[in-house]
Amino acid sequence: MNRTRSATGPTPPFRHRWVRWTLAVLLLASAGCGKGIGEESGDTLARDAAAVEAKQLNTELGHRNRARDAGSIAAAEIVQEPKDAAGGGATVRREALAWSGRTAGDERATVDVRFVVTVPERPPVSIGGASNSAGEATRCYRYEFELYRYTTYHEIDCPSGPAPPPPTAAPVPRVPEDGRQRLTAVLRTATPDTLAGAVRAAFPQDWITVDTTVHEGALVAAVGVPAERDCLLLVRTPAGKIESPGYDRIWLEPGETGCRTGLYVSPPR
Repeated sequence: MNRTRSATGPTPPFRHRWVRWTLAVLLLASAGCGKGIGEESGDTLARDAAAVEAKQLNTELGHRNRARDAGSIAAAEIVQEPKDAAGGGATVRREALAWSGRTAGDERATVDVRFVVTVPERPPVSIGGASNSAGEATRCYRYEFELYRYTTYHEIDCPSGPAPPPPTAAPVPRVPEDGRQRLTAVLRTATPDTLAGAVRAAFPQDWITVDTTVHEGALVAAVGVPAERDCLLLVRTPAGKIESPGYDRIWLEPGETGCRTGLYVSPPR
């Protein structure tokens, strides 16, 4: 019997040992350095993410159907604190750089926006796995707005220096929060002769429209802000009951009945 043979089998050939050593080195390099095969540039990823964010903002700004000044658009719909970008843990910050004009009549509003995207380093989770370096990119775009048109945008050169203080949105005209109570009180005591004057006295703001009529013994009053499709319609029936007739809000759109007593007296069919 041959007693000199190893109990664990033959010694592996040298080339097998070399392959094992090579794999071990690769594993250590992957774990220690955080770099995989084919690592992507973080700056490139950040630049692409900025373009995606710019396109998404254009979609969100969409069709403009309200009169607004550029500062109000920027303050209410554009400026924001850093948020997560799409995937990968990246963050994006939007800054308003310049704004001018308004969406009224044939006028145009413009807002210049800077997107600052930061991408963190992502090491591979396995040999040859996807990875990227840390990176950052800054891209700027100009958004243009016109009433009853969709927002458009295009890339512009980014100016140097910090962004100016963000704008403040102008108050949006509305029927007062206590408008229903005001109009109800007027209708309870008004007569056909005093109705129009009493309603206007209760709503003296020049941006509020007032329309009143007497229809088949009922006192009808419509109070609203047409540009905002904001409308309050109440009726005092011949029996003295205060009612709020329903109507399709599409009738408040430009070219339709609008906020008028016709919503009750002669509604569209």
